[in-house]
This record gives sequence, structure tokens and C-alpha cells, in this order.
Amino acid sequence: MKNILIIEDDLEIIKLLEIHLTDLIYRTSKATDGAIGLQMGLENDYDMILLDLTLPTMDGVEICKKLRAVKNTPIIMLTAKSEEIDRVLGLEIGADDYITKPFSIRELLARIKAVLRRADIKEVKGKDTTSINAEGLQIDIDKRKVDLNGQRIELSPKEFELLVLMASNPGRNYTRSELLNMIWGYNFEGYEHTVNSHINRLRAKIESDMANPTFILTTWGVGYKFNEEIVE
Repeated sequence: MKNILIIEDDLEIIKLLEIHLTDLIYRTSKATDGAIGLQMGLENDYDMILLDLTLPTMDGVEICKKLRAVKNTPIIMLTAKSEEIDRVLGLEIGADDYITKPFSIRELLARIKAVLRRADIKEVKGKDTTSINAEGLQIDIDKRKVDLNGQRIELSPKEFELLVLMASNPGRNYTRSELLNMIWGYNFEGYEHTVNSHINRLRAKIESDMANPTFILTTWGVGYKFNEEIVE
């Protein structure tokens, strides 16, 4: 059974979500205060967090940042704000999806299922393997674990998916649009700069020299690829 944490201060929305998520055989927990929600998210293992942007004591942006620093839990942000800058901000800080209020409960449930399904994927298309080794970088796909020279590297779900996709197909060039559609889905068409931000954060975690990367290479005029010359 999937466990979902709802961090939301609107009791009517919480009640609505609890009813429908329970019908889908999901177990729910809730917090109406931002700081309490963050503590619950940090201290417990949830399969997903539904996170409101505007909350008492601590807003959703700060919560998402703090969770992403130590946790890979999928996050869907809920907000009454519909401006593009808010959507972009949600994606840039590591949210897996974003939906504005008022929202269709059917659409939200579809988004939840899609994000959970992506998180559950264990097989990587294009290569029948459960681990990838490349010059000190070890990727355990089944355990969703990455080590670099023996040190654990904490990646967000999207960073991990990007790394596994490219490392599983070394040498293949991916455009930003391809990566956006394959990792985020069609809902984010037009947000190719989000790919750049996640690639930069991923590089900051695994590359010793950002100016001369070893693993994720830029293909000028195209996009990105994983260095095929270092895969063992």
C-alpha cells in the first residue's frame, strides 16, 4: 500500500483528497502546518508528498528545498497561483509535478498515478542491466542508489532518472525536448530550460570539474549525452 503525505492547510481539500486516495487503497497522513509537514516528511518514508505552496510557518518552496536536500520522495505541488513563474519555480526546486487550484480531482489522481508509476519503474529501456559502472561512478538501478568513488550521492528522482536514462544509452545524443518528454512527460512541453537546471544540479553532484565534465557531456546544438568512452 502506498503512503501519501498531504501538506495542506485547507481542510476541505484535505478531506476531498483523503476520500479519493483511500478509495484507491492509498494510506494518507496529513499536516496543516508547514514546519510540522516538513518534520513528518523528513522523519518518515512516504511514497509521495502532496505539497501546498502557501502554508503557515513555512511555505511549500522552502519545504521542497529542504526535503530535496536529503530525500528523493516524489513531490506534487498544489497551489492557487497560476502564473508561469510559480510553475517554473516548482520545477526548478525539484517538484515532480505541479497542479493549480481549483483542480479536477480526476486530473490530480491521474498525475499521482503517473508519478508513482515512474517512481516504481525498475527496468530501463534500451539496456538489460541492474547496474552501471563508469570511472568511479556506480549506479544501482534496482536500489536507486548512486556512489561516486565509494561515496553515496543523493539525487532527486528526476536527477536519478536523467542519469540512468543517459548512462543506459551512452553516446546517444538527447535533445532537451526529448529529455523533457521522456522524464517529465508532455505536460511540461515548453519548459526545456528545466532540463538545463536539472543537468546542472546533477553535474554539480557528480562532476569534479563542471567546466570539463567527465560523465554528462554537452553536444553543442543538440543537447546532452553520457560519455560512452568511460562505461565499463
